[in-house]
Amino acid sequence: MLKISKLTDYAIIVLGQMANDTDHTHTAAGLAEATGVAAPTVSKVLKTLCKAGIVKSTRGAHGGYLLARPPQQTSVAVVINALEGPIALTECEGERGGCEQSSSCNARGSWDVINRAVRTALESVSLADMAKPVPKHGDEVFIPLSSFFPIKNSFSAE
Repeated sequence: MLKISKLTDYAIIVLGQMANDTDHTHTAAGLAEATGVAAPTVSKVLKTLCKAGIVKSTRGAHGGYLLARPPQQTSVAVVINALEGPIALTECEGERGGCEQSSSCNARGSWDVINRAVRTALESVSLADMAKPVPKHGDEVFIPLSSFFPIKNSFSAE
């Protein structure tokens, strides 16, 4: 099973809360209360997101955290990358650049295609998308096919 860590899941929850109220500065305690995520976990997540430039912090009596960009401009892929590192399903796409079989692996090209598809899918989902209410059972969710397969205009002059 492919899974993100609990910390990344909590980050998405916290960021979704922030995306629903971009007009105000959020405190770690306030986000913990609003989301039900433990305050020490929210603090840890916010520090990591701040280092990655996804949120920004301000100090002082009215300090707290704000999204660094509008929620529509931050993808889930960026969040996952900040908390877990590069998105890859296999070692051959990981930071180490391969496994013991990489020189003789016939499946590597296929995994590259799959890894690109997963990254593209995650890049097409923004924090604004994640902050939307969950559809009721049976409701359809529309994701444009063009977000997975960008169409090049063969008639444009490049």
